[in-house]
Amino acid sequence: MSEEKKNVCIVILGDIGRSPRMQYHALSLAEKGHIVDIVGYGETQPVDSVKKSPFIYYHYLCPVPQIPIKLLNYAFKTLFQAFNLLFLLCSIRSPKVLVVQNPPAIPSLVVCWLFCRIIQAKFVIDWHNYAHTIMELSLPSTHILVNLTKKCEALVGARADYNFCVTEEMRKDLTKWNIMAVTLYDKPSDIFCPISLKQKHDFLLKMGQKWAEFLESDGSTIFTNEENGIVHSKRERPGFVVSSTSWTADEDFSILLAALKDYESHIEKGNVKKLPKLICVITGKGHFKEFYCKLILGWNWKHVKVITPWLDSLDYPLMLASADLGVCLHTSSSGLDLPMKVVDMFGCCLPVLAYNFRCLHELVVDGKNSYTFDSSEELSRKLLNWFENFPKNEEQKSIEERFKGELETFQQLRWRENWNNVAYYVFK
Repeated sequence: MSEEKKNVCIVILGDIGRSPRMQYHALSLAEKGHIVDIVGYGETQPVDSVKKSPFIYYHYLCPVPQIPIKLLNYAFKTLFQAFNLLFLLCSIRSPKVLVVQNPPAIPSLVVCWLFCRIIQAKFVIDWHNYAHTIMELSLPSTHILVNLTKKCEALVGARADYNFCVTEEMRKDLTKWNIMAVTLYDKPSDIFCPISLKQKHDFLLKMGQKWAEFLESDGSTIFTNEENGIVHSKRERPGFVVSSTSWTADEDFSILLAALKDYESHIEKGNVKKLPKLICVITGKGHFKEFYCKLILGWNWKHVKVITPWLDSLDYPLMLASADLGVCLHTSSSGLDLPMKVVDMFGCCLPVLAYNFRCLHELVVDGKNSYTFDSSEELSRKLLNWFENFPKNEEQKSIEERFKGELETFQQLRWRENWNNVAYYVFK
């Protein structure tokens, strides 16, 4: 007997295009023939496969008008979003299952739970982090809004039909609220994969049309050249570091900039280590981007170049796969989530330097598949060691190959297979 096809609603009280995990849920459901309605904000485009799927529809929430008084703005925003979300939920096809992303918790958890109880749909929460710990980045832990959000997460979470979460540490922590969650680890989609040297060369030529830092005066890239149709890596070339961010408070990019400043200083002073020039690409959009970009422009570095592009969903995986090393500054407000950006980098077989926090070991094992660091000084030291005598350092090449061997094992379980094994039973 063929399986009944269901209507499923996915609610993201954030930008759909910058919510990869929820888009992957939608794609997995669509591949099974279910009809998926995604509700969220339309600031950036969804991934190409979501846009092309005949089973996925997205419905945009209205931007919230801003009020200059902070507390009044929060109250207005909550009410505005609640009515806007409820209106959209009532206007789309009635779902059999509704999945909501948490954070932000208020008002999405309450509205979605009440809606599901009224129409008798399954109510599923996908825990990416805790909303109340994110609020604690800017408010005291005793603040009324923090406590209200915490109670909302606890009460509504315990009343959900199913709960997913992103780490084992979070699964254990949720039991304090009598929430029995299932750990659904983030895994890379198929678009995050290693690429050939020819693909890298062609991609960098394309990027060079917009960012001249990627090109030489003879038209070749600063990393590769092509002779008689064959692409070669240049013997003398810069190191290529990539980092991605939402430019939020839980990522302190002053740590990376301090490490890059130290790297520049080592070359300027002619210290013992033989170091290449460095290209550092920091991708993403977010609140603090303008602040850091102004800071970067004020530094007249000769040996380190920092580029801050926004890349579409097709170019982003190619940028990761073209780099020599990834850097992750994610610290987690709760210490219980894992950085999706590292999952994507691992999918491209890219080793990472990742800021260490409570449950990072569930993804990054220091010295086995990548390195972790605890300060800008340690990040600087590991950057200097990684790129010493680059790209001719045989000892460093051996470490890189060992890391990539571990990452090839990591890549064997992709999102689709993991979701089928762990999550699909909820939607049957």
